[in-house]
Amino acid sequence: MIRNLNIILIFTSVVMLSGVYALKFAIEHTASERTALIALIDSQEGDLSVLKADEAVLNQPGHIEPIVKRHQEALAIVPVAQKQFGAFADLPMRPAQPDNAALDALLRSLDAGVDPIDAILTSEGIE
Repeated sequence: MIRNLNIILIFTSVVMLSGVYALKFAIEHTASERTALIALIDSQEGDLSVLKADEAVLNQPGHIEPIVKRHQEALAIVPVAQKQFGAFADLPMRPAQPDNAALDALLRSLDAGVDPIDAILTSEGIE
């Protein structure tokens, strides 16, 4: 009886030991993948900062102006004139008093049971 129990316990210990080692190797593999991903992200962030610096240099007006002058005739590019922008005087003024007559008529028709939206839909043939 004791002998059988010892054999079962030894077998169980061997199975558990192999499970622990398998788990250890899986965790080490996951840790190495994580380290590789962190290194890749750091590399890509460095590349991104270099690209942003290049973009900042290339977008400077001193760099763009000679290119624009060189291709101005081919692209028909002209400087922006002040008259292309609107003025505040061109904006319509707000009405002095709101038009309450239309709103009152709408509310009266709703109180009377007439739905103006339904009337529009039926006149258009939409149900």
